Amino acid sequence: MRLTQEQEELRSAVRSLLAQYQDKDAWSPLTTQIGAAGLAVPEKYGGAGGGARDVHVLMEELGRSLSPLPCLGSAVLTVGALLASGDNEACGRLLPGLAEGASVGTLAWAEQGSWDQEAIRAEAVPGPGGSRLITGTKEHVLDRSGVDGVDVLVVAARTARGVSLFEVAPDAAGVRREPVVTMDETRAQARWVLDGAEGRLLGVEGDGGRYLEHVRDLACTALAAEQVGAAERCLELTVEYARNRVQFGRPIGSFQAVKHRLADAYVLVESARSAALGAAFAADEDPGALPRAAAVAKSVCSEAFSAVAGETIQLHGGIGITWEHDAHRYFKRAHGAGELFGPPAHHRARLAAGLGLAAR
Repeated sequence: MRLTQEQEELRSAVRSLLAQYQDKDAWSPLTTQIGAAGLAVPEKYGGAGGGARDVHVLMEELGRSLSPLPCLGSAVLTVGALLASGDNEACGRLLPGLAEGASVGTLAWAEQGSWDQEAIRAEAVPGPGGSRLITGTKEHVLDRSGVDGVDVLVVAARTARGVSLFEVAPDAAGVRREPVVTMDETRAQARWVLDGAEGRLLGVEGDGGRYLEHVRDLACTALAAEQVGAAERCLELTVEYARNRVQFGRPIGSFQAVKHRLADAYVLVESARSAALGAAFAADEDPGALPRAAAVAKSVCSEAFSAVAGETIQLHGGIGITWEHDAHRYFKRAHGAGELFGPPAHHRARLAAGLGLAAR
């Protein structure tokens, strides 16, 4: 599995731009100069017409810098949900703005701490003019850090025919957004409360569960790439410290015990990279293999990132939480990302179910 020269050039361009701008200030140049928000959007809707491997490159670089930009929520979840719905009218109206970065979207999906469609309790009942009135509370909704609100809100809710997706105006009557305090301050989240909010059906009523399954696979694939990038950066910081930190008259990296731990971390990073790339290649070339590949990637990359982030803290002398160093930020991102879209055990259970085995 190899990336193309164009994708490596994309990596270089994204890394260079992120080095020039801080935090949310990078959103405009990243979207206008590189087209990051529209990498997976078809050309007919104003995007680059790329695929999961292009998104993989972007997410790896965002992970390295712990970027708070809303690419996962907007360019992956929202774009993926609209495309999965096959709603040509909604795609033609909403995707150009999302691809340009002029608008930012989010997918309100999880309830009761779960992304499984069985956990969805929000209800959509018939409303005026063919609309639906949605009532329910959505948790762990990826938010736009440092900016009030989002522009496109897609909500999963139940109708008489099953789980369906709806477009809801973020500022509509009966819609309330509640920012929440997260352990990982680099990934903003919000709770959305809907009380009879008017929504427009996206795609086919009752097919929302199928759309969400596909979106979850794309989200796990993109998040796995982000985890790889962050874990790789953790390892780089730790290797640099081990070379420069002198104890007992020699760099600590020269001690065999430290070498072994760094070697183990390297193996974890490279194994995670293979799993993440495998999912991205499956998304582009073998969609039938994507559910399994995405579950593998989410499980492997979550655990690898957590382990490497923990070693970063330990091999920096147990630095813990101090604002003078980013080690704790990576550790918090590792913990938060590991739970996002379901913890590793959940995805291993998915794999076991697919293989007809009992989950372990």
